[in-house]
Amino acid sequence: MADHIDFGLGTFGDVTADAEGALQPHARVIRDLVEEAVLADAVGIDVFGVGEHHRSDFAVSAPEVVLAAIGARTTRIRLGSAVTVLSSDDPIRVFQRFATLDAISGGRAEVILGRGSFTESFPLFGFELGDYERLFEEKLDLFSHLLEGGPVDWQGTVRPPLVAQQIFPPIETGRLRTWIGVGGSPESVVRAARYNLPMMLAIIGGDPMRFRPYVDLQARAYAEFGTPRQPVGVHSPGHVAASDEEARERFFPAYRTMHARIGAERGWPPLERAAFDREATHGSLYIGSPETVARRIAATIRGLGLQRFELKYSAGPLTHAVMMDSIDLYGRRVVPMVRDMLA
Repeated sequence: MADHIDFGLGTFGDVTADAEGALQPHARVIRDLVEEAVLADAVGIDVFGVGEHHRSDFAVSAPEVVLAAIGARTTRIRLGSAVTVLSSDDPIRVFQRFATLDAISGGRAEVILGRGSFTESFPLFGFELGDYERLFEEKLDLFSHLLEGGPVDWQGTVRPPLVAQQIFPPIETGRLRTWIGVGGSPESVVRAARYNLPMMLAIIGGDPMRFRPYVDLQARAYAEFGTPRQPVGVHSPGHVAASDEEARERFFPAYRTMHARIGAERGWPPLERAAFDREATHGSLYIGSPETVARRIAATIRGLGLQRFELKYSAGPLTHAVMMDSIDLYGRRVVPMVRDMLA
């Protein structure tokens, strides 16, 4: 395990409710999200991630714009995506947007590239789902060339070739920090290693230790490629409150609403409270008092040998005020306790 662990927060910009339960306008959700990130910076969180979606229950479709607003109001926290759906975007434009964010924030930008768990962006931007694998593979290959800087030569089937093409703006210093998001595919693990990129595991349910084989596979892949091993991170949902009972009571209704909405599209059974409690006790919901959440995060970091842990703190119509309280407790109490446990 690395000597230093980064602790992050992530959000998909879920449309929240006000104190009376009425859903907030998308614009208000985005403004509140900026305030949440400003608080995260103030309480010492290392990195803040914003996801990309193109549907009514999430407010953020342009994470880089939101991150730029956050960058202008913060001083130290790193700013990333969670994730950028590269398959339905243009790799050059993605690189340019994050290079611009890097300039605005003084070198604090990073990106997680993935295929996404939703498919709305494909028809929206004119891509065929049948090209799902080819789009990601070729666009990731192009993006890997962009990361090297300088003139780019590249040829594939998803766009015209590039010949000695300069991309502007360049990264001011060093290289754009880039991760590959992995949802549980061995092929994705090997792909991340092949491109020499860190791997972010999206673990939304079940015992996190079931992902240990993927971590071991990453190590074997790097050994086979003969390159130094890159970091591994985990992105999982959770919520912190003064007590375990309060955390579960605050989080469950909003989480159940989100689960029912997405589950109706994907054929999931209704979420029962007993299943939620099991997941919060033994699975990948990091919910409870600062002490409880710290113990569970520390166990996951040890068990998987992580260099980063990101808590996805938003969940359906959870209120802004409740999320702000959770962010404060995570930064001021949970993270210091985990660092002490791992020392």
